[in-house]
Amino acid sequence: MEQGTAEQQPRARAWVPAQPGPAAPRRHSVRAQVLAALRRALVDGELTPGEVYSGPALAERYGVSATPVREAMQQLAGEGAVEVVPNRGFRIAERSSRDLAELAEVRTMLEVPAIVRLARALPPERWEELRPLAASGVAAAARGDRAGYAEADHAFHQAVMSLTGNRRLTEVTGDLLRRAQWSAAGGARLRTAELLADASEHTALLDALIAQEYTVAERIAREHVSVARHPH
Repeated sequence: MEQGTAEQQPRARAWVPAQPGPAAPRRHSVRAQVLAALRRALVDGELTPGEVYSGPALAERYGVSATPVREAMQQLAGEGAVEVVPNRGFRIAERSSRDLAELAEVRTMLEVPAIVRLARALPPERWEELRPLAASGVAAAARGDRAGYAEADHAFHQAVMSLTGNRRLTEVTGDLLRRAQWSAAGGARLRTAELLADASEHTALLDALIAQEYTVAERIAREHVSVARHPH
């Protein structure tokens, strides 16, 4: 990161979430709850790309110590959602349309061949087991719940990739999807109909895989992963 003058450095902003955080969460789940709240705020656009937010202000808002907030933000930094600004807080990462297109291209290179291999290797009943995950995504999309759909979308793709048995592939593709979600978070909001269209592609993919329509399944997978227009 380039060094700038004091005038060029952004001022940290205190952020107050639109919805109140959990009251007196259990110690072992504090970090998870803070992380979930921050994920939702990122996807919903409550945190503005380019802005720096104060860690202590977040900790005060949730009624927790600075440690779980710092740990959650460090994880988000690892996912490319935020950047650490020493002695100030965390800057919400800014992404361009080129960033999103490049992420989509890499995901296509990894996920589509994996799905093609799995299509011929797994029996239909294994794909049927993923129906609840696809249905969860459709339900979130129908509510217009961007954050809920982002989580459902991530869960579905992770479940598909985990069928390969390759933990590294599952980890890498999951990280790429998170980065795509954060990249698009500050962009224009998609309508509920557009969310549903994206969610319905999961269902269509399962239908093709269960019917053993391999060419159709590959086409759906390629279109779904390669187009840099995810609503997250």
